[in-house]
Amino acid sequence: MTKNKKTFWENYRFSIILLGSIILGSILGGILKEKASILKPFGDLFINAMFTIVVPLVFVTISSSVASMSNMKRLGNILKSLLLVFFSTGFIASIIIIFIVLVYPPAQGINLNLPPAEALKPFQTGDQIVAALTVTDFPQLISRSNMLPLIIFSIVFGFCVNMVGEKGKVIANGLEVLAAVFLKMINLLMYYAPIGLGAYFGALVGQYGQELLGSYARAMLIYYPLCLAYLFIAFPAYAYISAGTEGLKALKYVISPAITAVATQSSIATLPVNLEACENIGVPKDIREIVLPIGATAHMDGTCFSTILKISFLFGIFDIPFTGIGTYVSAVLIALVGGVVMSGVPGGGLIGEMFIVSIYGFPPEAFPIIATIGYLVDPPATMINASGDTIASMLVARLVEGKDWILKGKQEA
Repeated sequence: MTKNKKTFWENYRFSIILLGSIILGSILGGILKEKASILKPFGDLFINAMFTIVVPLVFVTISSSVASMSNMKRLGNILKSLLLVFFSTGFIASIIIIFIVLVYPPAQGINLNLPPAEALKPFQTGDQIVAALTVTDFPQLISRSNMLPLIIFSIVFGFCVNMVGEKGKVIANGLEVLAAVFLKMINLLMYYAPIGLGAYFGALVGQYGQELLGSYARAMLIYYPLCLAYLFIAFPAYAYISAGTEGLKALKYVISPAITAVATQSSIATLPVNLEACENIGVPKDIREIVLPIGATAHMDGTCFSTILKISFLFGIFDIPFTGIGTYVSAVLIALVGGVVMSGVPGGGLIGEMFIVSIYGFPPEAFPIIATIGYLVDPPATMINASGDTIASMLVARLVEGKDWILKGKQEA
């Protein structure tokens, strides 16, 4: 019995400490209210450190994996499997939320005083694609605001190092060492995580607690339980598909990314924690170092949930029936664009909301309504998006490596 208790504590120690610190921080924030702002600098230290490390971490991990890859066909298989997993889970999430909002319409019985809104800028699809994939100068590439261009550059850089052949091995080895150094920095930083995240969340609750609990309660009563249900039902199902019972056992490593994502409200800031979780699970190095950085900007099941929630909410507010195959198909397509593509565009959340307003012909006053919803749903959406990246990497490993990938990973470790 003692042995089992010890094993449980060893398995969940960091997650328990992290969750406990966030709960304590939230309670303190609720007590202090506006005065909780004194906690913010302690939280900002952690968040800023994570953001500082994450850009070079993304570059060295992706380029190192591609540069060291002896089989370019394997890279193609990883990328194809990645896209299949991202779109498939996003599609499933979209179908689930459509059924939920049909049974429990989020705007039913809600009357809002519509605040004035600035005129919406026209949605320029071509310009947004260019902004999502490229930057105008190299210094802009070294920024977390331009993650997709950085990821593309890292893949191409690693590929070119690989193409150089024997001469490129020096660079490939150097990139691998650099990746190990940055991951070690993350390990050291995580010792401060309970203090940093507890303080950050305390300041957040102190500043926005009443606002978070006030408006749009009915929509939140749909969204928050749905995200929790997805976490406890869909994630285990995906884990079982990826590696059977071994995959279910690996779910304990998803707890830390989920908690970090809720606290930071950033998939990018959660990336280092995801990398560590996938290493513990046994996801092959090249798969996790390609899937996770891309997933941080392009795997957004929680965003698919929120996009369709916003659409159905606006339909209800403006007394338009949310019915018909055409309506459902358009909502799913918009959700997938918002979840897999738009998330990589700088300011993608607001752009996606403008896109919803313009494509359905809602008046400009509709924009602040769903912009507010977007703010309120961000914590659970980020939890699903970020922790789902670990699940996605497991599914990609299943497609690329076969059903016994997790056992092979443990043996290699």
